[in-house]
Amino acid sequence: MTCRRRPCATGGLALALMLAGCTTMIPGYERPAAPIAQNYPGATAAQAPGGAAASQIEWQSYFGDARLKRLIEVALNNNRDLRVAVLNIEQARAQYQLRRSDELPTLGIGAAGSRQPGPGGSIVSTYSAGLVVPAYELDFFGRVRSLSAAALAQYLGTEEARKNVQIALISSVASSYLNMLADDGLLAVTRSTLLTREESLKLTRLKFDAGAASELDYRQAESLFEGARAALALLTRQRAVDENALVLLLGQSMPADLPPGQSIAGQTLINELPVGLPSEVLVRRPDVRQAEQQLIAANANIGAARAAFFPQITLTGSAGSASSELSGLFKSGSFAWSFAPQLLLPIFDAGRNQANLELANVNREIAVAQYEKAIQTAFREVSDALAGRATLGVQVRAQAAQVNAEAVRFKLADLRYRNGVANYLDVLDAQRALFVTQLALVQVQAQEVQNQVALYKVLGGGWKTP
Repeated sequence: MTCRRRPCATGGLALALMLAGCTTMIPGYERPAAPIAQNYPGATAAQAPGGAAASQIEWQSYFGDARLKRLIEVALNNNRDLRVAVLNIEQARAQYQLRRSDELPTLGIGAAGSRQPGPGGSIVSTYSAGLVVPAYELDFFGRVRSLSAAALAQYLGTEEARKNVQIALISSVASSYLNMLADDGLLAVTRSTLLTREESLKLTRLKFDAGAASELDYRQAESLFEGARAALALLTRQRAVDENALVLLLGQSMPADLPPGQSIAGQTLINELPVGLPSEVLVRRPDVRQAEQQLIAANANIGAARAAFFPQITLTGSAGSASSELSGLFKSGSFAWSFAPQLLLPIFDAGRNQANLELANVNREIAVAQYEKAIQTAFREVSDALAGRATLGVQVRAQAAQVNAEAVRFKLADLRYRNGVANYLDVLDAQRALFVTQLALVQVQAQEVQNQVALYKVLGGGWKTP
């Protein structure tokens, strides 16, 4: 429809925008019930309130090792996985903006000209210029708004994904660093044991050459010495592998200006993290919130699929100047406007719309299952960390007591052997047992600290910045 009169051309567009309304066909969203128990297994004391939640504790405050904090800072600045997560946010933000812009008409300046045959062999020329509104969908049934809501949920989901990547990165850096500290502790024990066994081997060799010891004693001492050498080589290799893993997380080589660090047994962490009820923890974890945003997006896509069954109304309009001669395009009296609505009602589409609706419903069910799986995984991770917190401290104390007992046993056995009261087999057995328990003590100390880091992670700690 085209008119050359003066009435305002934007009136029809404003009316159409008002008629579009605010309704959508998105199903009402209800958060699915969490398929978990109301309490963690055997975690009554851990749920007692007190102190800030892990999700509210910055990693700079949680970790006390200055070297570890410096390594985490380097990783946050250079890690490629975290960089990709940040770029994914920018990508999702742009996609949301694209969907959001579809809710409003596009306004531009356009010019057009046409020449076509007229009556009696004449040529009819038409020229126009002015403001143009390209095909704009009047969103009566909420299809565009549903797509915009889905894009918004996807964008919010990428925000949570970035937080989750940061939590995982901080935990991985701390874990790799603690593995290196444990390697250092194991290497120290092994080197000390190697020196002791080397002295025992020399002493036994002298006694064997003098006829005061049997070849059996000598070969047993030699076996223990070579076993310690093999263990030292293995631990040295493992130390290098763990450092390579840490370098990958850092995104660069190890900095040369690292501050002094703490030993594996001297790590200072916030030990008593309040846990609370599972429902509270789930709200704090970014991975669970990300899964819920994906569910919300899938729910919104159902609204768009439903709206596709209804008429699609588009509007094209323009307002400006029109003339049959190019020279008269902007002269007085050349004002013209056009208003061209179009309606398309799907009658036959070979089942495309129905298939899209079924696909949207299936995708929502998949998102529900993924959300429930995220909840169950979170529940299991917190339960495992709490079980470790309840038992690893006892294990460390018991292991330390066993090391002390084996050390006294080795001294007594060695003293008895030197005085001729016991055979050398007792000394070798005590020496072997002491080495094993010393290694076990370092390992369980590392497990205890690693469990504290894991608990901080699974409770949603590590994404908050000061």
